[in-house]
Amino acid sequence: MNISLEKPSTLKIYLVFTKFRLSFLVILSALSGYLFAGGKDWVEITYLMLGGTLVTAASNGANQIWEKDIDKLMKRTANRPLPMAWISVKEALLICILSLLLGSYLLYLINLKSALLGLGAFVLYVFAYTPLKQITPWAVFVGAIPGAVPPLLGAIAATDKFGLLPGILFFVQFTWQFPHFWAIAWVLHEDYQKAGFFLLPSSSGKSRNSAFQIASYSLALIPFSLAPWLLGWTGSLSLIVASVLGAAFFVFAYRLFISCEDKDARKLMFASFLYLPLIQFTYVIDKIDFVLPK
Repeated sequence: MNISLEKPSTLKIYLVFTKFRLSFLVILSALSGYLFAGGKDWVEITYLMLGGTLVTAASNGANQIWEKDIDKLMKRTANRPLPMAWISVKEALLICILSLLLGSYLLYLINLKSALLGLGAFVLYVFAYTPLKQITPWAVFVGAIPGAVPPLLGAIAATDKFGLLPGILFFVQFTWQFPHFWAIAWVLHEDYQKAGFFLLPSSSGKSRNSAFQIASYSLALIPFSLAPWLLGWTGSLSLIVASVLGAAFFVFAYRLFISCEDKDARKLMFASFLYLPLIQFTYVIDKIDFVLPK
């Protein structure tokens, strides 16, 4: 049963439905990839930010349409616009379609590869990750692919070609996705189970085994995040920051492994939100400084 709440304004309903704030935060990763790959065009940056935000918003909205009945079962999602009947499914579909079309067009104005990459991430997130969440924990692996697209998208927008640099940026965010999402899945495990979602890495749930896998991926993130420095793309700042941030991130994961308590999973979750933008924009700042004449 939905809690009786006062209906928000139409604008606020649309922003909540598309998770607009989250969409914008996600697309900051695309901006970091664009700048790291050498992009400097403000028109392209505008198209990338707006287009990426709209495609991400369409993905978030389509996910809520797919799960509108499931969302009623979970405390954290029961007050979303569709379960609360603040908007109709037809209206929700229209928002998603318009956002996807406009967002894809803006990305196409940059280059075709960017538009196709955005569309591919949308399809994989909505039509693969979303239904798999109720079937297998492997959904997390599938979801990590579109989840790691933003910096790749940004680099492709800047260079119009695939290569090692976009691939490295993608792989760093791809690896980060696992401890990040598993920390969320740990905190929300009981709520997820109400909807039939079992997304922790071990069938034993909130266990030492799951915590071990979370810590393992957190540890693996350290050498992966050092790749730009190892390849000579950045200077000593990236070496220092990636090492310190990686070690700190691993400490949070190790504490979860030791305690297996929700409070440590929550700390890891918040640490993951800080880790990604800090490491990505360290790459950008360090590369700019690294290539400037001394």
